[in-house]
Amino acid sequence: MTLTNAGSSVPKRQLGRLLKQAREEAGIPLDTAAKRLEWSRARMYRIEGAQTSVRTHDVELMCRIYGTSDEMRSVLVALAAESKSRGWWHAYGDAIPEWFELYVGLEAAACHLRQYEPALIPGLLQTPEYMAAVFRTKPGRTPAEVARKVALRLERQRLLTRRSPAAPQLQVVIDESVIRRPHEDVEGWRTQLAHLGGIASTGPGNVSVRVLPMRVGPHMASVAGAFVVLDFPRLGTRPAEPSTVYSESLTGSLYLDRPNEVSAYVDAWTTLWASALDEHASADLLNSAIKENYDE
Repeated sequence: MTLTNAGSSVPKRQLGRLLKQAREEAGIPLDTAAKRLEWSRARMYRIEGAQTSVRTHDVELMCRIYGTSDEMRSVLVALAAESKSRGWWHAYGDAIPEWFELYVGLEAAACHLRQYEPALIPGLLQTPEYMAAVFRTKPGRTPAEVARKVALRLERQRLLTRRSPAAPQLQVVIDESVIRRPHEDVEGWRTQLAHLGGIASTGPGNVSVRVLPMRVGPHMASVAGAFVVLDFPRLGTRPAEPSTVYSESLTGSLYLDRPNEVSAYVDAWTTLWASALDEHASADLLNSAIKENYDE
């Protein structure tokens, strides 16, 4: 499998946004559209929110109801056909939650990722041992299930070294408390810190890691928790997808792409990046954490 195929998430997202725009421009409320299409309100939400695929036949029907132009109808039908392609992650079946599928596709399509993590090492920078420890925190998972989730996350990490399309830029801010938190697997934790330190000091040119020291007091992201800001490239003649903020909880995820929402998170990110130690100082802190806690 390869990460060169971003899968169906981006065209599905474009399709949902444009269908919603066409409906609103036609002055048709969502409930009215659902009734005329003989669909449930929930299905309309899922289609416009890029949470489900839609058949080209159904897109044709929606275009007739909305009165879209022939040119726009052609675009929407083409997007519906393109959204049927399956991303590489579908091979992992139920190892990936349904609500996380959209993010994996967007991550693979992004050209720039800005991530803040106050509690864990970011998934794209985790070692297999650390991944397994994180996945085992959910009660009832079998070793086989953990192994499958580790394999999926390792596959995701390949996007950082891919050549076509170009690997995205990844900037990460990690709270110092993350690297000070003890782990039962001491050797595995040492390996994780060494891996992170290596990336911070001499890692790939497209990856930057900074540590936010504990001496930094309350900040703009204190109430936000972990989040990722994703930026997207232009695809041919199509405009770039709008920048999106992603955050997740135990049972689902949140996607924000309204300009004022994204702007608030970008402002918080800018503050975090400026407040964190630079890459070299962060690498030194990581190396000190290894020596202070794990040297015999």
